[in-house]
Amino acid sequence: MSDFATPSEPDPNTPGTAGADYTRRLARLEQSGIKRLVPAQAPYRWNLRRLRLGRVLDIGCGLGRNLAHCGPDSVGVDHNPHSVRTCRERGLNAYVPDELAEAPDCGPGSFDSLLVAHVLEHVDEETGENLLEQYLPLVRPGGSVVMITPQEVGFRSDATHIRWVGFEELRDHAGRAGIAVRRTYSFPFPRSAGRVFPYNEFVLVGTVPA
Repeated sequence: MSDFATPSEPDPNTPGTAGADYTRRLARLEQSGIKRLVPAQAPYRWNLRRLRLGRVLDIGCGLGRNLAHCGPDSVGVDHNPHSVRTCRERGLNAYVPDELAEAPDCGPGSFDSLLVAHVLEHVDEETGENLLEQYLPLVRPGGSVVMITPQEVGFRSDATHIRWVGFEELRDHAGRAGIAVRRTYSFPFPRSAGRVFPYNEFVLVGTVPA
């Protein structure tokens, strides 16, 4: 990890991303700053919809920010029950992992795409690999995988970000999971903007083995 990508130290009294405090923080951030005045999600909504992902399984869906931009039959899963409850209150279909495992319409091959957005930077490498191993079988052969992570300023903005995951790390994850990489790109601005713009993202789009 490069020096500029080191996050602030997590508060030892904060339960990471699993507790009600984290859910409340996400809700506050949705309405912070310029987000109250402009449709800040518009370019990210456009980016997901142009990929034509079909029925999506959104891993680490949080409050449903991305899930809301996916197809109407899409499903989110998150280990934070408070965030899952918020998703449901917003009319979205979301589960904690144990519930997803029991859902009758979420079996092997039942999704067109897997979305892993702003998740891998929160977990160690082994956990990231395990998440892909666990959920990839739910995507049909030949389906899509989209992995998204923050660039420099966005990475430093959250103390629960524990690992830098750039293009190289995304490709490594894809390779170990058997995902064929179709393209990688910086969004919404060129790569250099990640050093000054907090919402610039690394994006990898791949294909599940047939």
